Amino acid sequence: MYAVTGATGQLGRLVIEALLKTIPADRIVAAVRNPAKANDLAERGVIVREADYSRPDTLRSALAGVEKLLLISSTEVSGRLPRHRAVIDAARAASVSLIAYTSMLHADTSPATLAIEHRQTEEAIAASSLPAVILRNGWYAENHLMALPAALEHGAFVGAAKDGRFSSAARQDYAEAAATVLTASDQAGKTYELAADHAFTFAELAMEVSRQSGKTIIYNDLSEADYRDVLTGAGLPADLAALLADAAASRGALFDDGGALRRLIGRPTTSMQSLVATSLHG
Repeated sequence: MYAVTGATGQLGRLVIEALLKTIPADRIVAAVRNPAKANDLAERGVIVREADYSRPDTLRSALAGVEKLLLISSTEVSGRLPRHRAVIDAARAASVSLIAYTSMLHADTSPATLAIEHRQTEEAIAASSLPAVILRNGWYAENHLMALPAALEHGAFVGAAKDGRFSSAARQDYAEAAATVLTASDQAGKTYELAADHAFTFAELAMEVSRQSGKTIIYNDLSEADYRDVLTGAGLPADLAALLADAAASRGALFDDGGALRRLIGRPTTSMQSLVATSLHG
């Protein structure tokens, strides 16, 4: 059986959908904190099991009989490592034959604060001696486009990335890659740096939104401190604002041109232009 943690999340649901294209529903476990949110998956024959990262007893029962597991990183801003360790321990107890983990692009060398707990989780997986494959996902392109309504209203994207290039891909691309790795053979020991075919700067994103929307949109680059203040002023918690304002992207932390994502999914990655069009026009 195949299991996906966080299966009702934005990425998790897409991974389940990708698996369903080739794997019978009764061989897929949606491991979720709140099973009620997965009723639609249960109705399609997917096995739904409670799996709360903070309650290890649920993890042990959720992974019973599971052969391959996708550990989708916790959405907690900090304190992820203990939650991830709990899943790793449960996977070891269940003798899973492969654990895949959604890490961060270049987690082993990245200067980004966000990379620290990903790097620690990779180390914990290695220490567990479980057969493992690491999926180092780049930034999700949808994260950039969350700011689109505000950019259209105020005529500007804001950030602290300078002219740093983002190899950001769509969640759908990352989900298909995860499903491919889970269903393929001989994946243990591999690490994939997953990123879009074409990178862009924030200024280029603003230009593309201008072109498609007919409105003049600029990119307003701020200092890291000023951008953090903007985010907290918009209502974000201070710890989350600090992570998002991290200027590591200006130093290349979110760029990669290795093409691993394209090769895994067997097609070009979804273009930034296409994602902007979807966001603007549906």
